[in-house]
Amino acid sequence: MPTAQVILPPMLRERTNQQARLDVEGTTIRDIIENMEHQFPGLRFHLCYETGELRSYVNIFIDQANIRYLQGLDTPVTAGVRIRVIPSVAGG
Repeated sequence: MPTAQVILPPMLRERTNQQARLDVEGTTIRDIIENMEHQFPGLRFHLCYETGELRSYVNIFIDQANIRYLQGLDTPVTAGVRIRVIPSVAGG
């Protein structure tokens, strides 16, 4: 199974024992999230709604591409790819 490097923002690192980068196995983004949840229970809640869909304020990029413009959570993952989780920023 392919292993990807997932880079997390500071706000999620408290859920991963302060780890900024995780090596996670999975063939799709959905698999990657499931495997991160298995490793760090409760992490998925910060990424996905209870319905399983990606939260509107969470952006996930494979290399430079936002998965929302690819196949969403079903976007395939290849070995060695870098996945970045980036929260939307709003202000006023």
